[in-house]
Amino acid sequence: MTSVKNYDDEGYAKEELVAELGACFLSADLGVEPQPEEHHAAYIQSWLHVLKDDKRFIFQVASHAQKSVEYIQRLQSP
Repeated sequence: MTSVKNYDDEGYAKEELVAELGACFLSADLGVEPQPEEHHAAYIQSWLHVLKDDKRFIFQVASHAQKSVEYIQRLQSP
């Protein structure tokens, strides 16, 4: 059975932070300005909680996000 993830779930918050940061990196690379959405406020609250508990986590997130972007870019290379 699949569980429904929510904004308050720490694991979900971590996954979403990696995805969102990766999207920002990719958007910057492509010259696209990210557009904020209503649900981002709820995500930000969960991210702040995770980041408050682990001061080094932002560096892990950035590393995972960058690796994801590099993977996507390699897929686009001829």
